Amino acid sequence: MEKTIVELFAGVGGFRLGFENVSKSWSTVWANQWEPGKKNQYAFDCYKSHFEQFGGINQYSNNDIATVKTIDIPDHNLLVGGFPCQDYSVAGTKSKGITGKKGVLWWEIKRIIEDKKPPFILLENVDRLIKSPAKQRGRDFAIMLQCLNELGYGVEWRVVNAEDYGLQQRRRRIFIYAFNKTTNYYKSFKKKIDSGFFSKCFPIQTIDTIKEISLPQDILEISDFFSFQFENSGFMFEGKVCTAKVTPNKEFNRKNITLSDIMVEKADDEYFLTPELYKKFEYMKGSKREERTTSDGFKYFFTEGAIPFPDILDRPARTMLTSESSNNRSTHIVKDKTTGQLRKLTPVECERINGFPDNWTNTGMPQKFRYFCMGNALVVDLISMMAKELNKVFECEK
Repeated sequence: MEKTIVELFAGVGGFRLGFENVSKSWSTVWANQWEPGKKNQYAFDCYKSHFEQFGGINQYSNNDIATVKTIDIPDHNLLVGGFPCQDYSVAGTKSKGITGKKGVLWWEIKRIIEDKKPPFILLENVDRLIKSPAKQRGRDFAIMLQCLNELGYGVEWRVVNAEDYGLQQRRRRIFIYAFNKTTNYYKSFKKKIDSGFFSKCFPIQTIDTIKEISLPQDILEISDFFSFQFENSGFMFEGKVCTAKVTPNKEFNRKNITLSDIMVEKADDEYFLTPELYKKFEYMKGSKREERTTSDGFKYFFTEGAIPFPDILDRPARTMLTSESSNNRSTHIVKDKTTGQLRKLTPVECERINGFPDNWTNTGMPQKFRYFCMGNALVVDLISMMAKELNKVFECEK
């Protein structure tokens, strides 16, 4: 099977980079990246600057995906993308059909899958997807699973923490792997949590109690009434779900990359804390129990636990957010290797935390947006680990 990829919500190219780091035989035939409400499309420009030499600007779309006609998307064998976590509720229509909530990007993914019918799909999202929404746990994920079931796909999923497999960030994300009923993979699927795609990419040590459930066939019924606790691993095959909490085998392919390993030897002065900023971070990262008053006069105690200040260097980085480098509690503060003084991370260090080459985002975007892009990005090394297994999967296809 030809290794052709379409990449949705491409960002600065983490999926594509992960695949091409494994083999140049993977060919991204089309990619879409569009930042709503932004005059400057910095992420798209970054993506384009790195990959346009492989086929020209016609490979790329910088338009709202909802406006892109599927006829303009090339046929492909693997659809990939990291899409936002949103409210996936649906509503009934007069014709007794369903319609997705306006502006929710899952329905655009479904539209493309329905028309293009890619044999394989690999998606990424935040790990809370399997628990959303808070008032109806599991509903949104069940809607996605049933959509894929109706379109003729089996599905596997796994919540992966990059740290568990020796990488340089404690970042949990859910990966969703779908395979069409026309594929050899589907026809030979063993329906076991410990023998599927993700178990080969990310080996497990133990499996907790397995839970099974059949999904309601009516998506509107799922939207209105369904609730279920999906665990961090599982599969859906022909409408039946099997899920269990698994414990990763942390000794597999363990590199033990730490925050210290990715730090630059010399950082510019602009990243170091002033005495005033030091005091601000010391307060923000410290434990708190403070009496506060709401706007209507109600008094309450605000409590917050301490987090390491500075960050521990002999462990992987904490989860990097889009607000990295701003003056808030979540920003990493490290002890500089050369001076021993406290400072923020540099953009290059943030790129390394996600497995990107140095200065990958140094393509004309403001420095603040370089941090933002890395806070949104995935860990490239995890994609490469999955690409290696997909090489084997594709070799078994016609």
